[in-house]
Amino acid sequence: MRGLILFGIIAFLLTTFLFVLQFFGKTPLGVYMGLAKDFIFTPKGKVESYMDRTNILILGKGGEGHEAPDLTDTIMFVSVNHSNSDISIISLPRDIWITELRTKLNSVYYWGNKKQPPVRRTSGPEEAGGGIIMAKSTVEEFVGQPVHYGLVLDFSGFKKIIDILEGIEVDVENSFTDERYPIAGRENDLCEGDPEYRCRYETLRFAQGKQMMDGDTALKFVRSRNAQGDEGTDIARARHQQENY
Repeated sequence: MRGLILFGIIAFLLTTFLFVLQFFGKTPLGVYMGLAKDFIFTPKGKVESYMDRTNILILGKGGEGHEAPDLTDTIMFVSVNHSNSDISIISLPRDIWITELRTKLNSVYYWGNKKQPPVRRTSGPEEAGGGIIMAKSTVEEFVGQPVHYGLVLDFSGFKKIIDILEGIEVDVENSFTDERYPIAGRENDLCEGDPEYRCRYETLRFAQGKQMMDGDTALKFVRSRNAQGDEGTDIARARHQQENY
C-alpha cells in the first residue's frame, strides 16, 4: 500500500513538473526548469563517466559583496560510483601551490575567468568562462582522474539551495565554539575604540550530533575557521564541509 501511495505521489509530481515546463516555455523560469528536466530524465548512458564513476568538482566562493569574491576557498572532488551509489569526497587544501601557474589552488578559478570571462545572459544561466575549465584541468592533475562536471556556488546560492529544501540534517562529529565569526557589514567597524574589535564578530556554538540547519546556519558551519582546539584547523573545516555536503 505504501509503495502505491509513493508511486502516485511521484507520478503526480512529475506530471505537474512537465505541465508547468510546457506552460512557461522559453521564459527564464522555463529555461531553468528545462535544465532540471534534462538532469532528471537523462539516461545513465548519457552521463559522462570513467570506469563506472562520475566525477564532479565543487567550488565554493564568496561572490558579490565579499572580499576576494572569486577565490574558491572550498575545493571538493566528488566521485559517484554508479554500481552502488557510493559517494567519495576529497577536500583539496586551498593553499596548494601550483608551480606551472605561479599561484595557489584557490586562485585558479579567478585567473581562468580573467583570461576568458563568463558570458552573462539576460535570461537563463551564464555561459561558463575559463575559470571552471582551468580549475577542472588542475584538479585532474592532482587526483589522477577526469573531472566530468563542475559546480560553482557562492554564499548566496549555497544558502538558497538549503532554504529551498527547507533545511538539511547535518551530523556534527565534534562540538565546537567559534568566538570570532565575522559579521557581514562590520568589517571596518571601530567598535567604539575596543582594541580587540569584538563588535565585528559573533559567537557560534555547534553541539555534537544530528541537527537541522537552515541556509544561514549551514553556511556558518562550513565557513567557521576560528574554533577552539583542533576544530579550528583547516582539516576540521574541510570535514565540516564534507559533513554538510
